Amino acid sequence: QVQLVDSGGVLVQAGESLRLSCAASGSIPRFIVMGWYRQAPGKQREQVATITSGGSTNYGDSVKGRFTISKDNAKNTVDLQMNSLKPEDTAVYYCHAFVGYNIWGRGTQVTVSS
Repeated sequence: QVQLVDSGGVLVQAGESLRLSCAASGSIPRFIVMGWYRQAPGKQREQVATITSGGSTNYGDSVKGRFTISKDNAKNTVDLQMNSLKPEDTAVYYCHAFVGYNIWGRGTQVTVSS
């Protein structure tokens, strides 16, 4: 059973940077797509950034130019570098992997104060 452990969420001020990390443990299959989603209170979960096994990336419109997703195949980790954070980035951030089925991390809280 594969598990995703997402971490790095803290309280920061607007304009600061933060890096989230996601590590896979267990019987690790070949990941097709890994990424980050977020869910703010009262809102639906939305895609933040994804990266394929080949390295192709995709970003949500609200984070383009500010966030960067990266992966380390050898370590089975995927990170999300978040720069120029805004209060509207406040949400629980979830690591996700698709390996023929969906796997989710438990989430890590990011709070950006104005």
